[in-house]
Amino acid sequence: MIGRMRSVVIDCPDPRALAGFYAALLGLPLVEEESEGDWVVIGGPRGHQPRMAFQQAPDLIAPDWPDPQRPQQFHLDLTVDDIESAERAVLALGARRLPGEGDDFRVYADPAGHPFCLCWD
Repeated sequence: MIGRMRSVVIDCPDPRALAGFYAALLGLPLVEEESEGDWVVIGGPRGHQPRMAFQQAPDLIAPDWPDPQRPQQFHLDLTVDDIESAERAVLALGARRLPGEGDDFRVYADPAGHPFCLCWD
């Protein structure tokens, strides 16, 4: 091993708002925020997992999956127990459903347009 993952960092126009979306989605607390609000972290203390950081990128061109001209750039796979209740919950948080699904996943976009999947076994 050369290193350990510290955080997954997501560029977005409004770090505080997107951190709030993922904090509610994943049940993780806000643990760090710069005074300017351009860097927000949810999760455990530094050195503990999981951690997600949100970095201000005011000119972000959001992905438009599955459009290859604006690819997804990254995505999270999140395991859920009940897809129907999970879908209602993420839509209520501000996500939107995207085209594409399989036998064990559905695709959504977070409020800043980043795709993520809700998966079940």
